[in-house]
Parts: sequence; structure tokens; C-alpha cells
Amino acid sequence: MFDTATTALLRAVLDEVCESVSQREIGARTHVASKIIEAATESETSPESLRQVGREALCRAPTMWR
Repeated sequence: MFDTATTALLRAVLDEVCESVSQREIGARTHVASKIIEAATESETSPESLRQVGREALCRAPTMWR
């Protein structure tokens, strides 16, 4: 589990990366969240690095249009 500060950082990064993604795009948001959490689990806690991981995940995220 992550401490409170790290959890807040992960949530902020997810919200920032997915700001243009509809709340209904649950698959895409879940994919991005899982990749951000995976990076944090591997000791990546730099906000910029987490944003980059999130952006890359968003580009590869499943969508209902594909």
C-alpha cells in the first residue's frame, strides 16, 4: 500500500492525464491508472515520470471506438 502523500500524487496524476477523457471511458481510465500504479510500485514517484507513464498508457488504452 502507498502512504497518503503518494496516493494523493497518484490520484492527481491520473486526473491530470485523463482530464480530456470522459468519465464513461472506464476501460481507458482503468488502464492508465493501472500503469501509473505499476510504475509507483516499482519505486517511480517522480510526478513528471508518472505523468509520462500515464500519457503513454493513454495512447495505448482500449477505447470503444477501436
